[in-house]
Amino acid sequence: QVQVVESGGGLVQAGGSLRLSCAASGSIFRIVAMGWYRQAPGKQRELVASHNAGGATNYADSAKGRFTISRDNAKNAVYLDMNNLKAEDTAVYYCDADIYTTTAAWNEYWGQGTQGTVSS
Repeated sequence: QVQVVESGGGLVQAGGSLRLSCAASGSIFRIVAMGWYRQAPGKQRELVASHNAGGATNYADSAKGRFTISRDNAKNAVYLDMNNLKAEDTAVYYCDADIYTTTAAWNEYWGQGTQGTVSS
């Protein structure tokens, strides 16, 4: 079994910053990639940023220059530093992990989500 848990959401004023954290635990053999998605009310879930095992990162256009994704492989963790936040960044943020388990199964795992709210 694998668990993915996010933390770090909250309420912040426009222009402020938030740091989201996500940690995977359980029967993990290797984490291939980790990333962050978000879903705003009435909108589809969208990719914010991703980080693969080789260190390559990918950002949504809306996140470029403001958000930074980083990983700590020793902790099976991924972080999202969000700066200069705008009201349109308000969403539930989900962590996503592509994991090979110790039973040689490959699956995509999602966290439960953490709310980030930016007041204007």
